[in-house]
Amino acid sequence: MSKSKEAQASKAVFDYLNKQNRPYSAIDICNNLHKEHGKTAIVKACEVLTEDGKIKEKINGKQKCYFADQSQFPDVDDNEIKEMDVEIVKLSELVQSKQEENKKLETELRSLNSSISTEDAEKEVNSLNEDCKKCKEKLSSLKGGAVQISPAEKDRIYKMREKFVKEWRKRKRLTNDVLGAILEGYPKTKKQLYEDVGIETDEDLHVTVPEI
Repeated sequence: MSKSKEAQASKAVFDYLNKQNRPYSAIDICNNLHKEHGKTAIVKACEVLTEDGKIKEKINGKQKCYFADQSQFPDVDDNEIKEMDVEIVKLSELVQSKQEENKKLETELRSLNSSISTEDAEKEVNSLNEDCKKCKEKLSSLKGGAVQISPAEKDRIYKMREKFVKEWRKRKRLTNDVLGAILEGYPKTKKQLYEDVGIETDEDLHVTVPEI
């Protein structure tokens, strides 16, 4: 290895340990420097810096860790440490608050993304208005003494209703089975899972599966 590369590796290790000011193994330093220098170069740099007294070494069994020479840093009094502890608590609370706020915004975003657009809503309203108009015309015709629905048509409607109700129950059962399996390994409550996924139940919409 050239002297230039050795010097670059030593500087990288020295600067990194001083900046982080915490112990690392040579392998950790190599990985944290994104392997800009080879493992051999990092190990040698640590050994040379230790011999020169620029960094410190601690041996725990077969494991060696290296850290910055603490004598180069100014002493920190107890009051400053207490102030830092208070600041850490405040920042931790702020992070938690922001995480909760972000979670609410993500839930709102999922809800908005799953909502129908204004253009599609207008089309749906127009379609429903047209269906309503036809139903009113049919109702008016029936009230006027028009021919009632035939027995065959009535049977067909009842069969279709029975088919759809069975399908409703089947899909609800399958969905509950899937969610139940997820909840076995889910660390939160069922309610929280439903909120995270964006699930609305029949109960949320105040509807029940009709009897067949």
